[in-house]
Amino acid sequence: MASQQELILEYFLNNPGRDISHPEVVDWVVAEHKKRTGQVFRDPDRGIRKLAQEGVLIKVGKGVYRYDPDFVVRRNLEDFTAEQKRQILERDGHKCVICGKGIREGIELQVDHIKPKDLGGRATIENGQTLCAAHNFRKKNLGQTETGKKMFIRLYELSKNIGDAETMSFCAEVLEVFEKNNINGHIVWKR
Repeated sequence: MASQQELILEYFLNNPGRDISHPEVVDWVVAEHKKRTGQVFRDPDRGIRKLAQEGVLIKVGKGVYRYDPDFVVRRNLEDFTAEQKRQILERDGHKCVICGKGIREGIELQVDHIKPKDLGGRATIENGQTLCAAHNFRKKNLGQTETGKKMFIRLYELSKNIGDAETMSFCAEVLEVFEKNNINGHIVWKR
């Protein structure tokens, strides 16, 4: 009998190369698990996320996943080479592209995929960026756009506290772009 994780994978294996919405997978695995075992499948969401984090699935977008057998085979090859890391660090001036701190300030720098590997991001110079360890950690936990939006909200609030109208205006324009395009609407910004 297949485990719950194997059941989720079975669905994707039977539908390779197709972008599949989260509800479609959940509906099938819950019904199939009940049919096969007579028991309730408790947390299919976690199983889907785990497969994406392990690199078995590509997270195409919010709630949409794809199984691509070629991607799974290539996954280990998608880390930056030492030469690519050197070029990215040099291009970015050996500084974090978010805070501007670098080796002169004693900050640990890391080369990061702009589009993450688990979303299909490739190890190319164009998809690389230099981040300090703190910003890379935040990006991993929050995601690129969430990190950016929170950074601009924080900068807006700091500027507001010191009366820096020019920086407030700049941040407001950027945050309005987030809102206009409905990016990270769950992060609320108040003027």
